[in-house]
Amino acid sequence: MKVLLIGSGGREHALAWKIAQSPLLTALYAAPGNPGIAECATLVSLDVDDPAVVSAFCRENGVTLVVVGPEAPLVAGLADALRREGIATFGPSAAAAQLEGSKGFTKDLCARYGIPTGAYRRFTAADEAKAYVRAEGAPIVVKADGLAAGKGVTVAMTLGEALAAIDDCFDGAFGAAGAEVVVEAFLDGEEASFFCLCDGVNALPLASAQDHKRVGDGDTGPNTGGMGAYSPAPVMTPEMTDRTMREIIEPTIRGMAADGHPFQGVLFAGLMITAKGPELIEYNVRFGDPECQVLMMRLKSDLLPLLHAAATGSLGGMTADWREETALTVVMASKGYPAAYAKNTPIRSLPADDAISRVFHAGTASKDGRLVATGGRVLNVTAVAPTVAGAQDAAYQAIDRVDWENGFCRRDIGWRAVAREKA
Repeated sequence: MKVLLIGSGGREHALAWKIAQSPLLTALYAAPGNPGIAECATLVSLDVDDPAVVSAFCRENGVTLVVVGPEAPLVAGLADALRREGIATFGPSAAAAQLEGSKGFTKDLCARYGIPTGAYRRFTAADEAKAYVRAEGAPIVVKADGLAAGKGVTVAMTLGEALAAIDDCFDGAFGAAGAEVVVEAFLDGEEASFFCLCDGVNALPLASAQDHKRVGDGDTGPNTGGMGAYSPAPVMTPEMTDRTMREIIEPTIRGMAADGHPFQGVLFAGLMITAKGPELIEYNVRFGDPECQVLMMRLKSDLLPLLHAAATGSLGGMTADWREETALTVVMASKGYPAAYAKNTPIRSLPADDAISRVFHAGTASKDGRLVATGGRVLNVTAVAPTVAGAQDAAYQAIDRVDWENGFCRRDIGWRAVAREKA
């Protein structure tokens, strides 16, 4: 099977690493890729925003499956264009990708099909949104409706924070994504990420993870795209997983099909485990980043046939096997992130990958024969061990062997789970 992987981040490096292990694979291409992906795939220079260019490459090179990593090409309709050309594509249609592309769309779906989530209202004017917030009080959550690279959500603990967040959205801080705002009830509980593959009809549960969004130790500072993650999430017990499938995932799959938007790809549910049970915070329509890294480290099954089955409507009866160990990843970011940061800073050396730990490239490039940091989140140092504490120790031992002066990381990824183990 010849595969084209779209994307260039840590998520795509983890997917490339796992796909490359498949005995079914005959060729793996990646566009645009990164230096880490180049170790397991052939990098190709394609305009991935032009479906015609991607389709032509697939035809000329006999590509039988396209795996789309990031959300923006899916929301823009890349999967639709490829499927029209008869190319099997892992990733939802533009209509189905609205589950991530429009938070209001998802909340309306939940309301229609009785999927547990926080109460909400949608607004296209600041004055109305502010009046609603004043009436409801804080804490409350303000979200830009569209794609905002993980930065359009404010969990406002005070009325002032909520009003400022509304101004940010309507004043253009998130571009077109903030033209509409969703204001929703604050859910109290423990967050978890849950992933499953879908083929339009069938859903195959994968695994859970917990992300660390805030930039600083102890979950302090501004939200980021994610500073680390571990899998599995202890809060996602077998009972909670069953409830999530029954009360959230399966009604979503049925509802999307009934509405004429069958969902194919990976469904990433951001959950809050409350006193009432699992409630949906939001959906993403691609693997999480950095959650994908820990999932791929734990997955024992061949990933490629699972992706192909989801893309071709043949997921029924398939299973996925997982390592019992914990996987934990720590994001190394450029100093200054999530605000302004220097680019093209040299990364002089990285620790060698082994059976316990490996480094996934997220924002790197090769310039004049040197590895440099080009993004905000740059490296994902990932390890597996029988316990969260063991995986944490192994990941930080590897981090201490990274020679990159402009890099920083949180030093407490997995801290809640480690405390649970010690209790």
